[in-house]
Amino acid sequence: MIIEICANGFESARIAQEAGAHRIELCIDLSVGGLTPSYELIHKVKEELAIETHVLIRPRSGNFCYSEEELNGMISDIIYCKQLGCAGVVSGVLTSDNELDITATKRLISAAQDMEFTFHRAIDIAKAPRQALREMILMGVTRVLSSGQEAKAIDGIELLKTFLKDVDTSFQIMPGGGITSSNVLTFKEVGFNMVHLSAIKKNMHASQDLFNSDVQGVSDAAEIQRVIQLLSN
Repeated sequence: MIIEICANGFESARIAQEAGAHRIELCIDLSVGGLTPSYELIHKVKEELAIETHVLIRPRSGNFCYSEEELNGMISDIIYCKQLGCAGVVSGVLTSDNELDITATKRLISAAQDMEFTFHRAIDIAKAPRQALREMILMGVTRVLSSGQEAKAIDGIELLKTFLKDVDTSFQIMPGGGITSSNVLTFKEVGFNMVHLSAIKKNMHASQDLFNSDVQGVSDAAEIQRVIQLLSN
């Protein structure tokens, strides 16, 4: 079973590699659902680590309906990732009515060319997710990352199982959202062959952080290894 770690910085990416994860989704600012990392961070990860790297392409928090200027910036980011040899990108676009924006998403896929393209959890607020899934398959999306339109994938598992039945083996459904060593086996047992998790361990210091109540943590090697061990049995 493939284990993808949502790595919110170089340290998390390094930990994911050393703990034995198969790949990472590189991003920053998990407190807002993740944003595109800096070029410097992408370059450092590609230069110093060997783990398969997919980069989140999301220029801002909020909705997934982007302006022409934002889309052009996203395309530039995708091209940069391709030039560095990243394995894939993670992105997607919705309309202002929360329907799949086919035209805009096709532009991103075109920029990605032969890189893998994961459509991210924007599908979890799409009005017609099963129809969106069918459109993604036709567009050439590699996989979809979803929590089944719930905050946690374990609560959305029935829709995720429906997704799994809707696609053939050439298209990948990757559950993500609140997955931990305490529930990951459930996803294996119902037929999924990959999962996405952050395995975040809060990095709190003795002195209270007066300027940020949501202190970012880093991925926990022990938790990643627990997940790997459970899934290998």
